[in-house]
Amino acid sequence: MRRHSAFLLPAGVAIAIVGFLAPTAEAGSAHFVGTPTVTASGSTLTVKGKEAGLGNLEQINVTVTADAQCVNKGGNKPSAENKQAFGGGGQFPVQNGKANFSVTVTANFKPACSPPMTLVWTNVVVSDAANGLSVTFPGPF
Repeated sequence: MRRHSAFLLPAGVAIAIVGFLAPTAEAGSAHFVGTPTVTASGSTLTVKGKEAGLGNLEQINVTVTADAQCVNKGGNKPSAENKQAFGGGGQFPVQNGKANFSVTVTANFKPACSPPMTLVWTNVVVSDAANGLSVTFPGPF
């Protein structure tokens, strides 16, 4: 007669082992869906976009940096105080591996950039550093 032996684990331990060995969904293929849009209105710059391939992340952190400067009608940039870098950002929820974002950056010049000068944005950088995403728009906007 042949003897068979079986090694049985308690159900809770078996489930824990399976859960530990099972692969988890991670954000390994994060990418922008299309190209983020950049719009300027007065002293405000707005960047909108969408990320996908985010797996089971709960949120993303998007940052935007840009250079702003006052330009007169002749295309000159008259004052050093009116050439500055500005930035902003936010955290956005992920649903089904995707997230929409909208970040607004406002230039606060002292003295203000007022007519006949206009505010011009350049070197706009949109980043999600945690997911290794970054895109640069040289402008002007």
